[in-house]
Amino acid sequence: MRGRQILGSSLIACVLGLAAAVALAQPSPAPNACAAVMTACQQAGYRPGGASQGMGLLVDCIRPIMRGGQANRTGHALPQIDPQLVAACRAQNPDFGRRQAANVPIVTPQQVPPPPAVAPATRSERKPPNIVFILTDDLSWNLIQFMPHVLEMQKRGVSFSNYFVTDSLCCPSRSSIFTGRFPHNTGIFRNTGTDGGYVAFHNRGHEQATFAVPLAAAGYRMAMLGKYLNGYLPPQHSPAPGWSYWAVAGNGYPGFNYNLNQSGNVVHYGVQPSDYITDVLSGMAKTFIAQSGNRPFVIEVATFAPHMPYTPAPRDANAFAGLQAPRTAAFDAVPDANAPQWLKSHRALSQADIAGIDRDFRKRAQSVLAVDQMIGELQAAVAALGEADNTYFVFSSDNGYHMGEHRLMPGKMTAFDTDIRVPLIITGPGVPAGVMLDDIAENIDLCPTFTELAGLTPAPTIDGRSLVRLLHGEKVAGWRTVALVEHHGPVTDRTDPDLPGMRSGNPPSYEAMRSATSVYVEYANGEREYHDLTTDLDELHNTYASLPDETKASLHAALTALSTCQGAQACRAAETAGAHLTQR
Repeated sequence: MRGRQILGSSLIACVLGLAAAVALAQPSPAPNACAAVMTACQQAGYRPGGASQGMGLLVDCIRPIMRGGQANRTGHALPQIDPQLVAACRAQNPDFGRRQAANVPIVTPQQVPPPPAVAPATRSERKPPNIVFILTDDLSWNLIQFMPHVLEMQKRGVSFSNYFVTDSLCCPSRSSIFTGRFPHNTGIFRNTGTDGGYVAFHNRGHEQATFAVPLAAAGYRMAMLGKYLNGYLPPQHSPAPGWSYWAVAGNGYPGFNYNLNQSGNVVHYGVQPSDYITDVLSGMAKTFIAQSGNRPFVIEVATFAPHMPYTPAPRDANAFAGLQAPRTAAFDAVPDANAPQWLKSHRALSQADIAGIDRDFRKRAQSVLAVDQMIGELQAAVAALGEADNTYFVFSSDNGYHMGEHRLMPGKMTAFDTDIRVPLIITGPGVPAGVMLDDIAENIDLCPTFTELAGLTPAPTIDGRSLVRLLHGEKVAGWRTVALVEHHGPVTDRTDPDLPGMRSGNPPSYEAMRSATSVYVEYANGEREYHDLTTDLDELHNTYASLPDETKASLHAALTALSTCQGAQACRAAETAGAHLTQR
């Protein structure tokens, strides 16, 4: 169905240069004063690991500022910060800057006070809308059927049938969500190393360019809960700029026995049923909502479910007895003679393989039950605040997941739709009910969408496009005709939680272009792949060799332009240059 009615007012803008301008217009300190202090230090050149040069972020800038100093231990000038902002930070977090993050003691949840309630603000006639963003981990379309609250969201809002991620891997995808930029512009292509993970994201300055920074400066309360980026260590790393409340885990994949950095306090959660991480995040989100008063808020709840090891809440551990993984046409399908080499060698699934896939699919279905329950609880919390008609709920995933398709054991990272096409479902003010849009959208669009929903203007330096007009039922002329997917592989780092198994698929580096009717892949080793989705919906037949030379040349030119574009104007032109890919 073409139904171009648009998913509620494209969620708020990730504006690089906007934060400072908005902050200057504020008559009072930004909602997260400590984050503002940290941002000022970073903008002055202070950085983690810079202590040996007298430019350490904590010891040489944050700590002396919080102590009221005018210079650090080596005499370097400190950034000029409003004393009221410093006082507000002390009130929010009296321990801010007092010790090295690596030495922060780990405490129990009972030892950490809840975030302070916010004094009610005067309600204006046009209060900015709230946003509740639920980002799941490795969730594929075939799990939506087990989530009744998400199914209800589909009935009450807009779903995108052609929503794609820029890379079917956690950190590159999440970096695109936060900044609105393609991996070739963030430089984040992996979960670890110099081109991946939290450290690379932080060192490249991307935390200053997330949607949290301008929204916080514009007066929003911002909460980041759950999974941030691979490599984030709660005892060693600080909350990122822009977030009013921060409760981020390191290794939360098992669901139990993990640490959260709760706005600078490192809190350990154990193995009791009440420690199950999805439930803990739900409780924090509900508290944050209840304490928001009349202040607009944005919450990102990034669950670890249903990522491997697919741990369900204890109450759901026996659900869906006998459930099997879907047996699509691609399940255990023999790769054709023209399949890329990385895929061609995979042997048929054994009965033991299939039994394991069915077991894991059942656990994945069980694990999303708690996520779905959380969504219902957050909807109720918003309604109790009287904000149900002024809140956008956004549900999505960082990437998809294959389970037996193309003879692959469970995993991701491929350019198949199982891995790159994920749900995007939005409800909220002005969003029509029960609409399925086939306009091509990408995860780089969330940042400018959030920005625009907040009443701000997305920066021209971002690559994504706001979905707001689409969400509100408008037709947008010149909308993109192709989506770009970029991946660096194979993945070999044994510390990577997404390290593929021997038979789960680990393709070499590639760039891919997905249109409404085809997918084209260029591998770094020179191989090419093309699937005509009008006749090969399950992507079983690579027909690149049979394409006319002129078509091959135009595909390569279009993909080259897209994979090198920078900024809204250039990427918009590249995304529409592949219009011929949608024509038969």
